[in-house]
Amino acid sequence: MRPTEILMQEHRVIEQVLDCLEAMAQKCKESGELDTDSVKQAIDFFKNFADRCHHFKEEDCLFPLLESKGFSQDQGPTGVMLQEHDTGRLHVQEMAKALDTIAAGNDGPKPDFVLLAFSFVQLLREHIQKEDHCLFQMADQALSEQDQQKLLDAFAKVERDDLGPGTHEKYLLVAKQLAERYGIRCRVSEISAETPCCGHQ
Repeated sequence: MRPTEILMQEHRVIEQVLDCLEAMAQKCKESGELDTDSVKQAIDFFKNFADRCHHFKEEDCLFPLLESKGFSQDQGPTGVMLQEHDTGRLHVQEMAKALDTIAAGNDGPKPDFVLLAFSFVQLLREHIQKEDHCLFQMADQALSEQDQQKLLDAFAKVERDDLGPGTHEKYLLVAKQLAERYGIRCRVSEISAETPCCGHQ
């Protein structure tokens, strides 16, 4: 399995939770009701799976390797991806702040939360499309077999040393539980059935 295939599998899991977040925001928009526990789970997922696990693999492993091959961070695709990662982080921070206020009993930030959630969902969906259909294809062409193995080893190190045993599986379970709760297609089980997800046996 190529490193880009691992990242694309993680994208499918992230998209699953984006679908759940969109459903939460839509329900809040229509009825004013917000499942704060589920939103808290989703935000935790985006902070730790999408960012600490997935984006870390891109920012600390894949992107520097591509830049060593001549990709420009200033004018090339990795720079655009980094900017979008930062924008996504700001959205998650603002959603978390709004959630804290809502959970404390103040419904005032609910419209802001809804707008932030919809904006974040659109941002990440478009971001994922750019990576899947542009950047990762360029990466596969630019990287040698030796480079690919170097990346696989680096990804394994992130899982083992930076996240810790069981962390990845924990968030796959969160994604599965949220999908079941909101009637969203569960891609986690499909990935697990097809091939070891993200290097897990």
